[in-house]
Amino acid sequence: MLAQYPWKDKVSNPAQLGGIETAVLDNGAGRGVRIAWINTGTGLRYKVVLDRAMDIAEAFYNQHSLAWLSHSGVTAPQPFTERGINWLRTFGGGLLTTCGLSHVGGPEQDQYGERGLHGYISNIPAEIESIVQPDPASGQLAFSITGRMHETTVFGPSLVLKRTISGTLGQPVIRIHDEVTNRANTPAPHMLLYHVNFGWPLADEGAKLIWQGEWQARPGGINGDMFREGNDFRTCPAPLDAHSGTGEAVAFIDPTPDDSGQCSAGLYNEKLGFAVALRFQKEQLPWLTNWQHWGRGEYVTGVEPGTHPPIGQAKAREEQSLIFLEPGERRSYDLDIDVLQNQAQINQFTKQQSVNL
Repeated sequence: MLAQYPWKDKVSNPAQLGGIETAVLDNGAGRGVRIAWINTGTGLRYKVVLDRAMDIAEAFYNQHSLAWLSHSGVTAPQPFTERGINWLRTFGGGLLTTCGLSHVGGPEQDQYGERGLHGYISNIPAEIESIVQPDPASGQLAFSITGRMHETTVFGPSLVLKRTISGTLGQPVIRIHDEVTNRANTPAPHMLLYHVNFGWPLADEGAKLIWQGEWQARPGGINGDMFREGNDFRTCPAPLDAHSGTGEAVAFIDPTPDDSGQCSAGLYNEKLGFAVALRFQKEQLPWLTNWQHWGRGEYVTGVEPGTHPPIGQAKAREEQSLIFLEPGERRSYDLDIDVLQNQAQINQFTKQQSVNL
């Protein structure tokens, strides 16, 4: 089997091809934070922040950055972010920031408690369970890293996120498999959103946002004229003065699955010659959010699969869409982030068109 690989008998150490390297940052606001650099051997490499729910910060394909990084970049976790918009103080952006596990949306307070922006999970360090390195000499090209994050308090709720990030040498794909379990003895509310943030040069003037489904502008948001009938909100613009400060546009999308139940969304930059596609199951993640914030020096678009749009726990209760996990109940989620350079794959991906609500 190995005869098909050009490196057979030419490589001593598998790290020469790719794999996982763990480290600890030693400077700035992220000093002491554990990370893992993962190299797929295809030009796709990315940094997993182990102390921030195993979220993904920098990500590159060849020389091109895929992710938007905020001014702060990677910072140490701040576990007490349950009030207001404190979450934003350490929001590093990155290719992936996880939101939840019990609240996704703006700050709110009701008879069930006080909840800050986007919940706790991204500020919780992982307990690493395993790192599996590739072993090409024996035919093992797969690699993975698995950890657990505990979003818990005495008297409950107590939710556990078990995350495995995996891939295969020679394939430009990030595979994320999450399991959320209620370890408490009472039902627990549950919301989850994958805040995937694309930045320059992948997100650039003329790049195309790709998704399919009925949409509506976020009610009550600072949307300006971006998400409206007849406007080309699927092409990345030049930086906008209207998006300085808190200016932004947000759409909630009901994504259309294919015959297998899979949804696809992402970004295509024809000038760079590749696309980045998110793949997820409609049954697991029935909603997609598109965040556009084209500020000067803060130029980003988010493509965000989730169990809900970021409407908050209170609104989800009102709509009776809030998920409750029974004691011991577990839910699984899968998200693939795939770099497409083959033109036939890109053509198939970009055939998708939006449908207005």
